[in-house]
Amino acid sequence: KAAFINFISDEEWKAIEPVSSWFGPSSLLMSSMSALFKLSMWIRHGHGYLTENLGIPVWGSYAVFGLATLFLGMVLGLVSEALGTD
Repeated sequence: KAAFINFISDEEWKAIEPVSSWFGPSSLLMSSMSALFKLSMWIRHGHGYLTENLGIPVWGSYAVFGLATLFLGMVLGLVSEALGTD
């Protein structure tokens, strides 16, 4: 507590450089990291739901997510091919 009070009263905070805009909370980089974290939490909850509530074995949950990943990749590939120009 004393160190924090000294930090403020002695104005040591003026010597610290501000955070770069790349690492600000609203930057594209941090927003992307947040989205990836949210996706990982969704996958974790989905895995828990499949294994705990539906009784699917762990390997079955991995198979579901693996097949979903392959299917999504095929759909995105078809969409990108359809939107591409020759």
